[in-house]
Amino acid sequence: MSQSAAIPSQSYKGIFLYCTALFLFVVMDSFVKYANQTYDPQQVVWARYFFHFVLMTVLLAPRLGASLIKTANPKLQIFRSMLLLGATVCFFTALKYIPLADAGAMGSTSPIFVTVLSVFLLGEKVSFRRWAAVFAGFIGALIILRPGLGVMHPAMFLVVGTAIFYASYQIATRKLAGVDSAYTTIFYTALVGAVVMSFVAPFKWTAPDMMGWVLLATIGLIGGVSHFIIILAFSYTTASNAAPFAYTQLIWTAIFGYFAFGDLPDEFTILGAVIIVCSGLYILYRERVRAKEQAV
Repeated sequence: MSQSAAIPSQSYKGIFLYCTALFLFVVMDSFVKYANQTYDPQQVVWARYFFHFVLMTVLLAPRLGASLIKTANPKLQIFRSMLLLGATVCFFTALKYIPLADAGAMGSTSPIFVTVLSVFLLGEKVSFRRWAAVFAGFIGALIILRPGLGVMHPAMFLVVGTAIFYASYQIATRKLAGVDSAYTTIFYTALVGAVVMSFVAPFKWTAPDMMGWVLLATIGLIGGVSHFIIILAFSYTTASNAAPFAYTQLIWTAIFGYFAFGDLPDEFTILGAVIIVCSGLYILYRERVRAKEQAV
């Protein structure tokens, strides 16, 4: 087999792994929504990071040793981890009050916020066509939110917060690219979240029984495994190749939301989600075109 023929095969493998991780994230979110019925979301967030930290320590520490925590930019590592923690707190709290599919639809506005924040934080120039896509995406978000009509739960604003936090996290991740290893970065993600939430969770604590511990541990372990699979996926393909498949997560949220909780998104949420997805895909397309032009 020629080298050129092997590359697409490896890329497909990476995309499959990436989609698998997204599926597992939705499984985790479903467990989170179920756990929220018994435990405070802050306690669930603690479990998400604590058991993720345990998993990463068991998997990575014996092989990498002290190099696992060695970073060239500790402040950025901690800041990036805090951004992801903020996104997690917002999303897990929102899941206590709103359907899984609605939260997923609004959360998919993250690429739109990445474009906006890149202008202010990275000084990137955005073309008129990309600004038009951003505007369309915000229209889609407004269709889902329908402010002033009395049909929106206030927790939807927490999902908007999730998208903003996650967009900022993605920008911070770009800044770390090539600075630290992916394993160091994922370890700090788990470490910072576990440490911070260990100070918060005791104030919101409900003593779990045996099945409760299994549920909370499962949430953290699925989160850790999913992040690990994403690292593995990007060893076979690029982030730009995998990014358009992020929207497959919306399909899974609708399926799990219906079969696990009996929730289906209404027609306005579906319409808004379609507009947001089209907007996000076009933004990703324009970013790839821009990257190719700069490479010439």
